[in-house]
Amino acid sequence: MDSVESSDQRRATVSQREQWMVQDQVFQIYDIFANIPHKTRTLMLELQRDNHIEYLTRGLKQLSSSFVVLDANRPWLCYWILHSIALLGESIDYELENNVIDFLKHCQDPNGGYGGGPGQMPHLATTYAAVNSLITLGGRRALSSINRGKLYAFLRGMKDPSGAFRMHDAGEIDVRACYTAISVASILNILDDELIKGVGNYILSCQTYEGGIAGEPGSEAHGGYTFCGLAAMILINEANRLDLAGLLDWVVFRQGVECGFQGRTNKLVDGCYSFWQGGVFALLKGLHSVDGEHVALSDAEEGDSATDGTSEGEDGNSLETDETCHIKQGGDGEMAPLFHSVALQQYIILCSQEQEGGFRDKPGKARDYYHTCYCLSGLSVCQYSQSKDEHSPPLPRAVLGPYSNLLEPVHPLYNVVLKQYQEAHEFFSSQSTS
Repeated sequence: MDSVESSDQRRATVSQREQWMVQDQVFQIYDIFANIPHKTRTLMLELQRDNHIEYLTRGLKQLSSSFVVLDANRPWLCYWILHSIALLGESIDYELENNVIDFLKHCQDPNGGYGGGPGQMPHLATTYAAVNSLITLGGRRALSSINRGKLYAFLRGMKDPSGAFRMHDAGEIDVRACYTAISVASILNILDDELIKGVGNYILSCQTYEGGIAGEPGSEAHGGYTFCGLAAMILINEANRLDLAGLLDWVVFRQGVECGFQGRTNKLVDGCYSFWQGGVFALLKGLHSVDGEHVALSDAEEGDSATDGTSEGEDGNSLETDETCHIKQGGDGEMAPLFHSVALQQYIILCSQEQEGGFRDKPGKARDYYHTCYCLSGLSVCQYSQSKDEHSPPLPRAVLGPYSNLLEPVHPLYNVVLKQYQEAHEFFSSQSTS
């Protein structure tokens, strides 16, 4: 038997070895958690709010010289940090807020759109980040700083004859470009038939045989592109054109034994997919039918667990849960959770959270603002996954750890805090684009 195992280990691929190493690291954390006193367990499940706020605020004020490699992503850094702070229910001081608004004004191109920094060419990705940053800040000064008329002209300029969008002038065409363009136009109330035309056909051509959505036709299904494609199709009212049953099937099986999500088939778990994959379930929750019929996966799937044992968290949360990946209509029309929401919270809090502040990809990796943003966004999606609507606060059993872990709800289509979206929606609905 030993010789067989040794032979298998010798034949293992690099990917298999990396997978085993990550599983060992994750399961060690879970084993420690399962074998410590209840009081200590409760402390491990606590969201380190103060440390996260300190880490985020410090980064917004000043970054080290190592961040020079992200010079073309500065609006993204603003968004990742500001959105994380908003999810934690906090805000920045008046002086810092004005500094951010002034900085983003300098990133706004005279002909529309936002670049990665002052003087840089406008780009759809940094336009999305800048707009979401300003919406997250809220208030008349931030929202009115967006030149919607010029931004619309920029979006039209990025429109390809195929119907899809380019990321920038002469740039690549992909699903990410389609989503960022449609998301920005929708949230700013400038979305029209000219921008929508042909987008659905392009995204449809990117759905793969697996059910997920690729970045471009012929590529591999990917969690980030699947979110972008589905969200864009919902925003243009063409989601029913997708193979939603196949998409759901693909996303369901991206949640692995570590309790977190992988971005592609046979890839490692990554905390950022807590939102990119978890957010897909929030979008699907709003779709009541697939091809006109309610969806229900096999009852045999119910009761499967993403954990190896049962441990009780604060408020009686069980880390082994029957919240299986399924759609099931209740008597009041409410959908049951579509994924292991408590198990995903377990991965985020125990494996991605840094006690000193910030979140990381996986054990062994360093914290960063990107993963902090999308781990917190995914955590919010988990916590509200059983809520009937945005006005219904989650029950204690839906929140792993103390109820003080509860974050602000996000609007899953745009990934901005819901109340900030509502303010922006009201503001831009009353504004002309001239």
